Amino acid sequence: MEELINTFYTAFQNKDTEKMVACYHNDIVFEDPAFGKLKGERAKNMWRMLCKNSEDLKIKFSDISSSKNTVTAHWEAYYTFSKTGNKVHNIIDAKFEFKEGKISKHTDTFNLHQWAKQAIGFKGLLLGKTTFFKKKLRQQTNQLLDRFEAQ
Repeated sequence: MEELINTFYTAFQNKDTEKMVACYHNDIVFEDPAFGKLKGERAKNMWRMLCKNSEDLKIKFSDISSSKNTVTAHWEAYYTFSKTGNKVHNIIDAKFEFKEGKISKHTDTFNLHQWAKQAIGFKGLLLGKTTFFKKKLRQQTNQLLDRFEAQ
């Protein structure tokens, strides 16, 4: 399964979203602090949207390791946040579960407050730890995904 995760992140580095989403089971459940929980085609479309809209996205990944039925990985994303023009270096830890040889559950964790400070600046510093901010961010990211899916 470590090889599948390596394939996933290598495809991500190359912005080859179809190869990325081919690593996902049709019943995929993805979750992270920015989007919340996404299932199936919606989770796949999130990656399609992010890669399509991130002109300067750079990805590094490392520390892929397995234990029992899970694989963990560390990855870092470098990009410009489009709303503010701010540079972001997001540090993420991922956990994967599998079904029928594909990724069935993908959970990314990162420090949302740290991300908010970089992406949004002073407002992110002030509000990034609040439930209000997390709820508002998820609402906005999911609206962007709705628009992307409608195209």
